[in-house]
Amino acid sequence: MRNYAEQVRKYIPGRYEVLGTDGFGRSDSRAALRDFFEVDANYVTIAALKALVDEGEMEASVVSDAIKKYGVDIGKPNPMTV
Repeated sequence: MRNYAEQVRKYIPGRYEVLGTDGFGRSDSRAALRDFFEVDANYVTIAALKALVDEGEMEASVVSDAIKKYGVDIGKPNPMTV
C-alpha cells in the first residue's frame, strides 16, 4: 500500500517513487486490481523510465515508446480519484 511506503520517504535520500494500491474490492482479480491502480509490470516499467528521464538519464521518447508498446491509456482517470 502506498501509505505504508510513504512512511520512510524522509529517510530516503534523493528521488523516491512510491507505487502501490490503497483500495480493494475494485476488481475481480489481483491482475485487474494492479491494472486499475496502475501498479502492474507495465506501469512500473513506465514509472521507472519516467524517473530516469526526470533525472536526465534518457530521452523522453523512451517513455512515449513504452506507453505505446504496452497500450497504456494515458487519458484514463487517475485511479486515486475514481
